[in-house]
Amino acid sequence: MPSLGNKVLLGTAPWLAAKIIGCLHWMLKPEIIGDHSLRRLWADGKPVILAFWHDQLLLMVKGYTGQGARVLISASNDGELIARTVAFFGIGSVRGSSTRGGRAAVKEMMALSREPLDLVFTPDGPKGPRHMAKPGVALLARVSGRPVVPMAFACSHGHRFQSWDRFLLPYPRGRAVYSFGEPLVFEKDETVESFLSRLQVAMDDNNRRAGEHLNQYGLSAV
Repeated sequence: MPSLGNKVLLGTAPWLAAKIIGCLHWMLKPEIIGDHSLRRLWADGKPVILAFWHDQLLLMVKGYTGQGARVLISASNDGELIARTVAFFGIGSVRGSSTRGGRAAVKEMMALSREPLDLVFTPDGPKGPRHMAKPGVALLARVSGRPVVPMAFACSHGHRFQSWDRFLLPYPRGRAVYSFGEPLVFEKDETVESFLSRLQVAMDDNNRRAGEHLNQYGLSAV
């Protein structure tokens, strides 16, 4: 049973985190690039799988402009805080990871793939290795037939924590960019390893594109 302190934390911290996220985003100068193909899929009524790296998690809810999403979040205590926070932005969660409840969580994501909802993965979460895609998203792409769209966030001013993912905290008044890559479809007779390799390259390229977009303003990504 959760202690009184944990209950208070779970009751107040997500609300506060949601307010901070909203304020941070409002105080940045965000741009969205590369989302043309994604918007065409949405216009055709085709939901997608969005994939971004774990360190960029904080402001991703503000870069999502679709009609509804479910995100895979760790079953840990930290994951509970994250799940309650993203709920303030109308985004649901599926609890599990590669280390805790992963098989059941992927099954639930597969069931959700039959509904008109976008599904969201951080392929290197919850514990890394950093920026290395793991098979869960590839398996979901194979079973669901949905395209996977790389997503990235970069900003010109911020702080990197000394965590396994070097988690990014953007500072106010900087420039920021949300970048989307071209959709990747799991081809017939393709192996999970082959798709995962293509996804790794696509996510790395999209991540680099986000940083390069800031370069045109004479700025570097944190």
